[in-house]
Amino acid sequence: MIGPGTAPEPPAELSHAGAVVDKAIEYMVGQNIGTLAIASALLGGALEMLASDMDDAGIVQVLQNAIESVRAGELRGNRAR
Repeated sequence: MIGPGTAPEPPAELSHAGAVVDKAIEYMVGQNIGTLAIASALLGGALEMLASDMDDAGIVQVLQNAIESVRAGELRGNRAR
């Protein structure tokens, strides 16, 4: 059982994918690609991936969850990139 404030461990596949994305971001920053261009490319690629497995309503829900995270301030700690 998971207690309050305790997040479950992400699946290994998700951790691996995250590590690969982090390395890709590091590489693009090293190539002097702007952060907005990097983020836009990653978001576009992510949306294409979602579209291959989800219907439009599912994609909208994912985006709505992201909007709620931004509004809740959950991303503020990550702005130091």
